[in-house]
Amino acid sequence: MESVSKTTSSPKNGLLGFMRSLGPGVMMAAAAVGGSHLVASTKAGAIYGWQLAGLILLVNLFKYPFFKAGVQFTVGTGKSLVEGYANLGRPYLWVFTLLSVVSGIINTAALLLFSASLLNYFIPFDLPLPVLCSIVLTICLAILFAGHYKALDTLSKIIMTTLTIATVVAVTIAVGNPVEPVAQFEAPSPWSIAAIGFLVVTMGWMPAPIEISSITSMWLKSQQRHTEVTAKSALFDFNVGYLGTALLALVFVALGALVIHGSGVELSASGVGFTHQLVGLYASTIGEWSRMLIAVIAFFCIFGSTITVIDGYSRVISESQRLLLKQPQANPKVTQTWMVIVSACALSIILFLMSALMPMLDFAMVMAFMTTPVFALLNYLLVSRTELPKELAMTQGLKRLSQVGLIYLFGFLALFIWWKWLM
Repeated sequence: MESVSKTTSSPKNGLLGFMRSLGPGVMMAAAAVGGSHLVASTKAGAIYGWQLAGLILLVNLFKYPFFKAGVQFTVGTGKSLVEGYANLGRPYLWVFTLLSVVSGIINTAALLLFSASLLNYFIPFDLPLPVLCSIVLTICLAILFAGHYKALDTLSKIIMTTLTIATVVAVTIAVGNPVEPVAQFEAPSPWSIAAIGFLVVTMGWMPAPIEISSITSMWLKSQQRHTEVTAKSALFDFNVGYLGTALLALVFVALGALVIHGSGVELSASGVGFTHQLVGLYASTIGEWSRMLIAVIAFFCIFGSTITVIDGYSRVISESQRLLLKQPQANPKVTQTWMVIVSACALSIILFLMSALMPMLDFAMVMAFMTTPVFALLNYLLVSRTELPKELAMTQGLKRLSQVGLIYLFGFLALFIWWKWLM
């Protein structure tokens, strides 16, 4: 196969060639740093200080092989992970498709709401939230329809560069001016039954649900149509993106620990409320001038996630439809149609079912968390049972890490089921 033969070549332009090959890994990072980083990581620092920093790093390590599987399988075989699921059996593909449709719509609705609420910081006059959501959605679709993969690739690089610089600047400022703990403050322990719910959601969505690996796989296939992709360049791209998400998670933990932890402020239960609270608390701690800096960080986080989620879920749903209908070739217009369908359904939820959005988001999170070990196992089986080029094959070390990761994921699932329904 042509795609397999490409894996044995080397990039011609050294570091410049590597930089040009960056794409799917950076887009994965842009999709991951939304709710899991801005909300979950920051809340972890705000509530528990630095106590969960090690666990967050450990979770990123345990999930690494299952996200990497998307790169290994796609570059090594020329097929997407979705095609791999189809080869395992149609029931797996049906479950994946239904989960992707539900998750894509609900996650897009939640991210649109987040983006719109933060966009309000940059508009000098008041607009209703549904109007702001429509503005964000129109911008997202215009970017995707104008350039599709190339536009998203370029935008993701800009967003991740801006986000990284702005976040490091913010943390550097916070280190020099941390919050003063209130009198007799005692940090709560995350290692208690009361904290299981928070731990499960945070760990399950850190750095992102496992199905994002299938989205990365689809982006990689699209990248292969625009540029030469080698095993070395694809793995470099993936590692840069994945390491970036892990480090940014720690940076957001630092923001919460330095700015909110110990302040005595009661945190908002909703993600939208918490993002505004974070911006306000940071401004009151560091200075009013920093309000816009934090608002920019938060907006880029959520906007980047919004546009990549619309694109990514639409791609995998379109690919799933093709395989279920046994069509020989992908049709870009079908993907664009799914972008419109996912976006329209998400906007409808905001317009007509706003009060039900959080329960639906909770449902999507629970479903994604409960299916994460299943898709992790599928990814492991696909990579370990497929004959891949040497540079893409699973090493003994990665195999052991995968097995430990599976024990962790299924263990957390058992803990969640016990806590949610049996305790």
